[in-house]
Amino acid sequence: MPAATPPGRARSGNRRDEAARLAVLHAADDLLVEHGFGTLTIEAIARRAGVAKQTIYRWWPSKVEILLDTLVEDSAKRLPAGKPTADGVRDHLRAFARFLTADPAGRVLLALLAQAQHDPATAASLHERFLGPRRQRDLDLIAHAVDAGEIAPRLDPDVLVDALTGPIVYRALTGADVTDDLVDALVADLLGVTGRRR
Repeated sequence: MPAATPPGRARSGNRRDEAARLAVLHAADDLLVEHGFGTLTIEAIARRAGVAKQTIYRWWPSKVEILLDTLVEDSAKRLPAGKPTADGVRDHLRAFARFLTADPAGRVLLALLAQAQHDPATAASLHERFLGPRRQRDLDLIAHAVDAGEIAPRLDPDVLVDALTGPIVYRALTGADVTDDLVDALVADLLGVTGRRR
């Protein structure tokens, strides 16, 4: 499900040229998909983007923050706000599954989740900038759907979000398919929604 756009962060250095900023974000995204997080370096990003390494360091403190910028921006485009209906929640979950398994930006999220397991700074930044805002939007969507009488959840909202998204993230992290049938089963079982979307 989508992430809310977090508050802007203060950055040091000169104001960024938009074309150069986008080149850096695209370069980081592409290199992560091609070579993985471990071998991704600021030097490689600078070469691919055609900017000076010092320029990147003026704008971003680390490759994690560059990747977070790509994740926040790309997820906002690819995971729009959903409708507070049973079908709307189902569509959000299906879109999130596609995002994780078929979108380069989803690869960024999976890489950052993995890195966060042994890097507290990455974990804190990922939670502040992406996971926290996205979770709040998920909770808001569920609350609006409940208020509209569209769904009848079996769990507390906070636990419900984990129960809905956890299997999707786990299967994506392990390289397994995330099918519409799985999403439909989660929705039917946890939200009290039956039937399949046509």
